[in-house]
Amino acid sequence: MLNFKINSNAIEKIGNFNAKEKEFRLKNLDSFNKNGFPNKKSEDWKFSDLREIVSKNFKKLDLKVVKTDAQKIKFIQEFDHNYIIVTNGELTSSNFKFEEKNKIKVQNYLNNNFINKQENNPLINLNHALSDKGYFLEVEENYKLKKILVIYNLYTNNLNQNILNCKNKIKIGKNSELHILEYTINRSKKNFFNNIYENVVLEQSAIYKNICIYNEKSFGYFHKYSSNKLDTKSSSTFFIFPSGLKFNKLDLEFDLNGENSECNLQAASYLNHDDHQEIKTRINHFAPNCKSFQKVKNVLDSESKGIYQGKIFVKDIAQKTDAYQLSKAILLNDDSEFNSKPELEIYADDVKCSHGSSSGSIDEDSIFYLMSRGLNRQEAIKLLVEGFLSEITNEIKSNSIKNFIIGKLEEQLHEHKKN
Repeated sequence: MLNFKINSNAIEKIGNFNAKEKEFRLKNLDSFNKNGFPNKKSEDWKFSDLREIVSKNFKKLDLKVVKTDAQKIKFIQEFDHNYIIVTNGELTSSNFKFEEKNKIKVQNYLNNNFINKQENNPLINLNHALSDKGYFLEVEENYKLKKILVIYNLYTNNLNQNILNCKNKIKIGKNSELHILEYTINRSKKNFFNNIYENVVLEQSAIYKNICIYNEKSFGYFHKYSSNKLDTKSSSTFFIFPSGLKFNKLDLEFDLNGENSECNLQAASYLNHDDHQEIKTRINHFAPNCKSFQKVKNVLDSESKGIYQGKIFVKDIAQKTDAYQLSKAILLNDDSEFNSKPELEIYADDVKCSHGSSSGSIDEDSIFYLMSRGLNRQEAIKLLVEGFLSEITNEIKSNSIKNFIIGKLEEQLHEHKKN
């Protein structure tokens, strides 16, 4: 697996492409084959040696197209919602019964942007070369969805050593608003690799809110690169609860292209056993009077590993920038590990930018206090962990959605209480 190479005929098996698209795919495949899966020699992957991880956990990577027969799922009952179902990366169903359907477009995504930019991420090259599934979602101008949209990302039980490459695009028109809950359900009990490339475009004064959570622990190995472009007075908010996968790297980039645009990203996770998770962000302040806020909190147990790499870039014309970044971690076990790499790159002189990072073991005095009130040690730790993570969940305004998220986090923490 260390020298994993892909033959060019893999592209032909996906479909028939015109000359321009085929050239684009072959160019990216060649780039991936030259570099292979990234390892710690790359600065962006210094804490996540994916080449070693793949070699250790996969005997092979199966490129064959996976059947995506429609399957029944258990819909969330706690709140009303629109939904789309994406099965193994393919759009298989949608329902916008609460909306004006002529204001929303959803369809299978066909890539038509064959950019010449040389990507330095081999997994983006791999996606550009082999992506064969995905969805396109558009909200037209001047429309605010009445209910949240739940994207059920379903992975079926026949996945085994497969690698999926999916490409998605979300476009929110001028003065429009979209709230999404991305809910991942993995029925596979085997290892598989999921590689997603996502484009999100916010036009002037658009509002986008995204909550991401996984149903339960699984053997998924996930990588997602998300490019977010924000126009004037647009706003993007992300709540990420990424616990549950054996390997998960979220590579999120935000371009604040228009004046008075805002980006807010908050994450809370509980990692256990040998879970490996990385959140990497880059927020580019390209225009004046923009704001960004980042807060990432991790609780790590057993031999888990958590990483946060966050960079704030401020262009010389981006005066009056207000940027904040903070990461905190609690280590419950001597074998757990947390790595943080905050960065500021500032070329404007009238800005307010700050970053900070802290990690350490749980406070023994607090544990003693709770035990003196009748809790055992495990119950005390669980209560303190819930309090630590609740700072993020409390920022969700809808009580029904907040309670749903808290319930899922409590299910993940229950495993710790049993150990």
